Amino acid sequence: MASHRIRCTLLPDTGAGVPVASGPDAVGDFLEDAAHHPGGHAAGVAHPATEAEVAALLRQSQRVLPIGAQSSLTGGATPLGEVVVTTRRLNRIVTASGNGITAQAGVPIAELQEALARRDAWYPPTPTFEGACIGGAAATNAAGAATFKYGATRDWIRGLKVVLADGSLLELHRGEHRAHPDGYFELHGAGGVRRIPLPGYRMPAVPKRSAGYFARPGMDAVDLFIGSEGTLGVITEVTCDVVSPRPEICLVWLTLPDDAGALALVAALRREARAAWRSRDPRGMEVAAVEHLDRRSLELVREDGADRRHGVDVSADAAVALLVQLELPPGAVPTSAAAYDQIGGALAPGAPDTPLVRLCRMLDRAGVLDRAEIALPADRRRQDQLRAVREAVHEAVNRRVKTAQRDVDAGIRKTAADMIVPYEHFGDSLETFRNAFERRGLDYAIWGHISDANVHPNVIPRSLADVERGQEAIMACGRAVIGMGGCPLAEHGVGRNPVKQALLRELYGGEGIAAMRAVKAALDPRGVLAPGVLFPEAPAVGEETCR
Repeated sequence: MASHRIRCTLLPDTGAGVPVASGPDAVGDFLEDAAHHPGGHAAGVAHPATEAEVAALLRQSQRVLPIGAQSSLTGGATPLGEVVVTTRRLNRIVTASGNGITAQAGVPIAELQEALARRDAWYPPTPTFEGACIGGAAATNAAGAATFKYGATRDWIRGLKVVLADGSLLELHRGEHRAHPDGYFELHGAGGVRRIPLPGYRMPAVPKRSAGYFARPGMDAVDLFIGSEGTLGVITEVTCDVVSPRPEICLVWLTLPDDAGALALVAALRREARAAWRSRDPRGMEVAAVEHLDRRSLELVREDGADRRHGVDVSADAAVALLVQLELPPGAVPTSAAAYDQIGGALAPGAPDTPLVRLCRMLDRAGVLDRAEIALPADRRRQDQLRAVREAVHEAVNRRVKTAQRDVDAGIRKTAADMIVPYEHFGDSLETFRNAFERRGLDYAIWGHISDANVHPNVIPRSLADVERGQEAIMACGRAVIGMGGCPLAEHGVGRNPVKQALLRELYGGEGIAAMRAVKAALDPRGVLAPGVLFPEAPAVGEETCR
């Protein structure tokens, strides 16, 4: 029977402590994450290889920042004076099978997928960047393109090992510990009993939320640490569910001349996918993801030559591009020649009833079959090229931000949002984003995961004033998204980004932030772990009255 009482083990003291290297040569590679948050500096860097060494570092340090691949897009993995604790040496896959995988926190997801592929298995909630580490993915509740079908990281984690700030080790298994009906856990260890109060706010009912501490009546203790961004403990090991056998993936690239047609097609794809999941019909269209690029995104692709480089058609009249991920049942994948025969004869009377044929007929009804390219499971090279065009948009925006920093104003920063709404409000959210940016005279591009209504509006700044106006626009969009029942912090987390921290406060209010501070104070009373991540170190005015 599940209990709200959690027992932790005080890890042994290593005696001499763990070496912390300092100096430019030691820390130079660890001073910024993928967000290029400004001002990165570190007191030193440590490379623990065991939980006991992690515990020793937490005991001997005043301020610690745990990091994985530093692929954070929020500044949450950029040090601001802390000792950096990297998980690079926590890099062992403990067990792997068709039923699940246990890996240390520093294992890159690409390596985890390779180990699973040898067992005909797959870990579905993979973020776009597979160089991310599994510990970092757990710490941020990362998600990716296939959230529509598979959910986010939280849905796949069944166990964690976590080292707390006092050097205690928690070994958590899903289902063993649930919150007391009055909203707390009790932590039992060598130092006595500590009560961990849980926030009482209601989280948005959307599939992606990387927005502070998880809260739900009767919640599982595992969920408290997923998405906590390293502020409550250092995740050292993760146990995940997997899918086996591994599905075969077909990609479809197509462009459409208007938004209305794209939204109607995606709605139809979502309906067909849900019907296939319910019926388990091997002929059903198991769409796992649909990616979206807007008109400006496609202009960037053409401006930078990514379409020509990868041999992908980006029509000049296209208002939207979609990249559809269709899963085919294992054992039912035709040879390339047979598949192309199916596609070519899809519209003929008596064509076989297969997922590919059904997809082609849907595209024909939408009037876009002649604008579509289908990359079959065996054509990995072509699939990589199609994905590369999608990634080229992100790269194009970042390149322009860096150029503006160099040529216009060093204070220019990447200014972007990561928001999700209930799907029925997706069209409204797109209109909201566009109006907010256009009213302020901003250049912008929007892309993301249309199948779960999560997109990333990005400002393309030409001046420091554009950054300031862009931040205003993102705050206005965040308020509108909250009003639609969505979440303004979908899959990238909060980190140190001041706009995202302000959006977290908009979402839960001062009382909600105070409740999160109370959780942190119970688990990390000295404030050792990731100070300034999620919320500022000092309480904001008005928070104290909410305690």
